[in-house]
Amino acid sequence: DVSEYYVAGRRVPALFNGMATGADWMSAASFIGMAGTLYLAGFDGLAFVMGWTGGYVLVALFLAPYLRKFGQFTIPDFLGTRYGGNLPRTIGVIAAIICSFTYVVAQIYGVGIITARLTGLEFQIGVFVGLAGILVCSFLGGMRAVTWTQVAQYIILIIAYMIPVVWLSVVHTGNPVPQVAYGQVLQQVTQLENEFNDPNTAKGAAEASARAAFQAQQVSFDAKIAALDEAVAAGAGDAFLEAQRTEAGSPADFPATVDALKASWKKSADGAKAKTGPVSAHATAFAGKGAEKKLLNDNPDASATEIAAAQAEDQQASNIKRRNFIALVLCLMVGTASLPHILMRYYTTPSVREARKSVFWSLLFIFLLYFTAPALAVLVKFEVYNNLVGLPFASLPAWVANWQAVDATLMKIVDINLDGIVQLAEITIGGDLIVLATPEIAGLPYVISGMVAAGGLAAALSTADGLLLTIANALSHDVYYKMIDPKASTIRRLAISRSLLLVVAIFAAYTASLKPGDILFLVGAAFSLAASAFFPALVLGVFWKRANYLGAVVGMLAGLGVCMYYMVITYPFFGGVAANEWFAIKPIAAGVFGMPIGFIGVIIGSLLSRAPSLEIQQLVDHVRYPSLVNDIETRAT
Repeated sequence: DVSEYYVAGRRVPALFNGMATGADWMSAASFIGMAGTLYLAGFDGLAFVMGWTGGYVLVALFLAPYLRKFGQFTIPDFLGTRYGGNLPRTIGVIAAIICSFTYVVAQIYGVGIITARLTGLEFQIGVFVGLAGILVCSFLGGMRAVTWTQVAQYIILIIAYMIPVVWLSVVHTGNPVPQVAYGQVLQQVTQLENEFNDPNTAKGAAEASARAAFQAQQVSFDAKIAALDEAVAAGAGDAFLEAQRTEAGSPADFPATVDALKASWKKSADGAKAKTGPVSAHATAFAGKGAEKKLLNDNPDASATEIAAAQAEDQQASNIKRRNFIALVLCLMVGTASLPHILMRYYTTPSVREARKSVFWSLLFIFLLYFTAPALAVLVKFEVYNNLVGLPFASLPAWVANWQAVDATLMKIVDINLDGIVQLAEITIGGDLIVLATPEIAGLPYVISGMVAAGGLAAALSTADGLLLTIANALSHDVYYKMIDPKASTIRRLAISRSLLLVVAIFAAYTASLKPGDILFLVGAAFSLAASAFFPALVLGVFWKRANYLGAVVGMLAGLGVCMYYMVITYPFFGGVAANEWFAIKPIAAGVFGMPIGFIGVIIGSLLSRAPSLEIQQLVDHVRYPSLVNDIETRAT
């Protein structure tokens, strides 16, 4: 049954659809990356919480009930019917594939991390082992199988997330409600951060020693880069490279070119520089670089001019953080209301009323985790500050070596000042590690570690299932059935969908094995892409009858094009550099440029061309006003 495969027969109750949407939504980014980002960024990480929860208000107000009233299978279906012709549908398919593929790579990356940690396999092998679990659900049963699997996965992931944070809350506060209790732990974290930044305390003096060693390392790499530039200018770049390779003992992973060597040294210099500043206060909004504090620690007799310059530097950094915070919240909110694999879920409810109720349940189930993530971040930070900082290197806990074996970029501790004691500046912890390692960091029983890993797998698998189904449906239904062979049999359509799903999954796993970025960046990029490509065309398609074929084509192409262009010129994986950023906006929030361009494109394109046909305008009335009886759901077949 085609309807069963694509939209679960439109018989999923609101409560269970909300739970399935929660699992579909709470991907590896939410389960693995959210608390990690809050751990690293403090207050600034709340942009993800605000954006992702606030986005469901937009879903409920602007899209979910109207798409259900429209009653077909996919988002490109809506675009093709609302705007007429195959071109809007084709652009919708391409955009859906780009957004969903970026998102699914992040999920498979998360699965690879967990699989590698549990099995001891290399990360790249773990990616493909984990892929098998993803395919079991999505490959065999379509939307119905995915829906009920996601309901079960939600139960697993929320229990797995809650147990360690409740445990830590009881241990440190005696209160089993971490969302309420973590405030008193945050006060202790703030006190410890002040000690780390005060060179007159024992902890502060040790931290100052480590920061000075990192500063010396930065100066050393900067000098090497300058020497390399001089050699290149003199035409002796290759000879310089060979001399450096020989000096290093000719390791197999030594950079093969002058440019690669310079990039490697630049990365090391930047990494060392990041360790030279004071600890950022977890609870401080849009904290500056700490330039003034660092200046006064290094030189208590600094002049008024030097202090003013440091204050200006801090203020500029604070303004940039505030700007990026607002831009990211906007992109995540609008992207939430534009992601095809989420919007598809509202096609599965029995009625428009159930679709509205489903949004409420979705937000409730998602909020349970998001309301807990800030508490988990603070409790883990308190554990690290108290039980890892100050340890002798000879007494490092086993979990440090275990996670270093999985990926050295996720966990690294180096004795930079050679005192044999761990300082905070010497610890590098990746955000993707925090939740998965929480039970080990806190010394909880191994069974809890297993439960958290199972929850992370459930989160990644549930989202990956929905994403792969979205991509396969876009290709098999919107491209093959709607544009190539409208007479294709049901069996042939489903066979093509499953075959395409398998191909896309394998390619996504290969891309994930290349480690194109951390989980949260990949997911955030998908939201920016969706916001730029879909939101203007979807919202104006529902609320503005004058929006037409040309407007949709121009708006979607312009919005998606600007967003992708900005990511390419600013994100290092694509060869971009930070110097190309507009208004210092990070590439994860590229949608803040693409989405307005999309709206402008739809409006101008529509006004410069003929109004849509009477039939399409009646379709808009039908979608907008549920009391109208000209039901077009029969078009779904």
